[in-house]
Amino acid sequence: MTQVGDTPTRAPRASGYRSSSWRVVDIVVTAVLAAVCAVIFWMWSNLLYPAVSAGTVAYPPSAGLIAGGWLVAGTLGALIIRKPGAALFCELLAAVIEGFLGTHFGWLVVLSGLVQGLGVEVVFLLTRYRRFGPVTAAIGGAVSGLFLGVSENIMYNFEWALDQQVVYAALTTLSGAVIAGLLMWAVMRALQATGVLGALASGAVRR
Repeated sequence: MTQVGDTPTRAPRASGYRSSSWRVVDIVVTAVLAAVCAVIFWMWSNLLYPAVSAGTVAYPPSAGLIAGGWLVAGTLGALIIRKPGAALFCELLAAVIEGFLGTHFGWLVVLSGLVQGLGVEVVFLLTRYRRFGPVTAAIGGAVSGLFLGVSENIMYNFEWALDQQVVYAALTTLSGAVIAGLLMWAVMRALQATGVLGALASGAVRR
């Protein structure tokens, strides 16, 4: 499928190619994407987050503005691989690798990866894996951000006042839409332009 914006159109397919079928190349590329995103997660958790937390001590919910950095694997995986389960697989695997790299959040990052990956996956599922434009990417990132905000309010922010929890979830939703959604869509388009995605569904529609 090719598309303008979020409107799917028909594109030529190779003989025997099924868009829902996972191939070895899809698994390998997803694993590589997850590893790269895991390093981003680790940097976000261990370098950026402590600095931001110190700067937002007066109003902690504002830290939600950087939450999208922990969601990039899900949307990027879905946009590049374009197969059922890609968002969940990539986000969850990235979280597992982050856990091995070490973070002060501990192995709870795996639970977070599962929840956040599901948030992206459900959006692409609702499109039947046919829409991969900026609107779908932004919505996927936003829903993943909402899932992050709600889950972190339960796990970490339970002592906050309700209004602070609501603001935090709203900011994580916005951050997810911009950083994990629109920014990762732009990254996918840039990769398409180089031709490196030629063996993948996202590269095929570009051609």
